[in-house]
Amino acid sequence: MAISLTVNGKKRQVEGDPAKPLLWVLREDLDLVGTKFGCGAGLCGACTVHVDGQAVRSCQTLLGDVKGAAVTTIEGAAATDVGKRIAASWIAQDVPQCGYCQAGQIMSATALLSQTPKPTDEDIDAAMIGNLCRCSTYVRIRAAIKATAA
Repeated sequence: MAISLTVNGKKRQVEGDPAKPLLWVLREDLDLVGTKFGCGAGLCGACTVHVDGQAVRSCQTLLGDVKGAAVTTIEGAAATDVGKRIAASWIAQDVPQCGYCQAGQIMSATALLSQTPKPTDEDIDAAMIGNLCRCSTYVRIRAAIKATAA
């Protein structure tokens, strides 16, 4: 079945099973490998992408659910103003350690800052709660979000 969607600003048509997780469509069919597989259960946040501006877990979002939607991956977020600013803050705050969770962390942070340009600590906690970092860089993640908002 052919499903049309917009990925990183480009119209795409994907031939595939509507029940296939968006994560695997992005990685296998569209060769956008910045979105990572973490747990496969939507619990870790490594696979976070934006669908119509909302942060979602792509491992739990089905291709059929995004028919006609606008999907933004880490590759597309890097081209936005907020994405560029958060990436600069990420580096300035020395956030990355192993780096595996970073794409999902950045996608959640850019969704937050796009919707709430001056987030409170509570806003940051609510937006980032589902993104796990095994290296425990949470303090630096919060600092990078606050620096970007400043």
